[in-house]
Amino acid sequence: MIRKSLLTLLFSLSVASPAPAQDWARQMFETSNHNFGAIARGAKAEYEFVISNIYLEDVHVASVRSSCGCTRASIKNPLLKTYQKGAIVASINTQAFYGTKGATITVTLDKPFYAEVQLHVQVYIRSDVVLHPGSVELGSVNEGTPIERKLAVNYAGRNDWQILEVRSDNPHIAGAVTELSRGGGQVSYQLAVHVDGDLPPGYIQDHLLLITNDRNATQVPVLVEGHVVSGITVSPASLFMGVLEPGQKVTKKLVVRGTKPFRIVSVTCDGDSFECECPKETEPKTLHLVTVTFVAGEHPGKVTHTIRIETDMPQEATPSLSAFAVVSAPESAASGSAPVIH
Repeated sequence: MIRKSLLTLLFSLSVASPAPAQDWARQMFETSNHNFGAIARGAKAEYEFVISNIYLEDVHVASVRSSCGCTRASIKNPLLKTYQKGAIVASINTQAFYGTKGATITVTLDKPFYAEVQLHVQVYIRSDVVLHPGSVELGSVNEGTPIERKLAVNYAGRNDWQILEVRSDNPHIAGAVTELSRGGGQVSYQLAVHVDGDLPPGYIQDHLLLITNDRNATQVPVLVEGHVVSGITVSPASLFMGVLEPGQKVTKKLVVRGTKPFRIVSVTCDGDSFECECPKETEPKTLHLVTVTFVAGEHPGKVTHTIRIETDMPQEATPSLSAFAVVSAPESAASGSAPVIH
């Protein structure tokens, strides 16, 4: 089957040449380099190197290590099944370090084969600009709720230092500064951040840019992060039915939650190979289970469709998610296939 051909190919690569044998691991990362640019002292600075399992074998990230104490590395979701995503999170220690810093993060994988991948980060931590707190923490808020947050921006150096404007690439997030004090080379501002109620559901990780009158490094990024919770949420956010042989059948369940009791009116899927069962409860509930069944067809490859769930809460958007599966090929057809699946 396809699983056997993957192991055979990886083994042959590792025997032929150590360098090419690592390519299977590097191909799972979207990027291997990130430059934070110039950031303020005390600012929260994190970057996620996304890793996606594009293989039929399970992938396991065993460990990570950083070459510099200025950067801490951690693993998000170490065991990845087919199509699952994880991340290597690089966090800069802006409290204890300043100036130009760089680190190499070595990622060690032990399944399906041993491999190492090196990731690189660069940063310039300013010693003259300090943020308190280090980021705009929105927390978890319900959809449609406006939010206000404030933080302090302190500068030490020139008496004429100024924040000229606050820029945002997100139309739902805005900021404004108020000067609090100036003198003796010290300048203090208060940054007020407003998030409107139209911000769509999901996790937020954006940046406001403080534009200053510095000759160099004119921009000071400020991280804005949080989670806008929809009135209706579906778990998992995408449904992987597995790797199946032609004709094989599998059934899984979706969990649909609401912030208040509701009914599910209908569940539809745009593909014939998926069958969705609408709950038969007549009483409104805050939690429903939706049964999804997939029957593998005769054609090998990835099968992807969209499931839509309609509720009796008209003010909420109709939740939708991707449902997908992989239909394996006969052993004779798969013997020479590549390990990557699309």
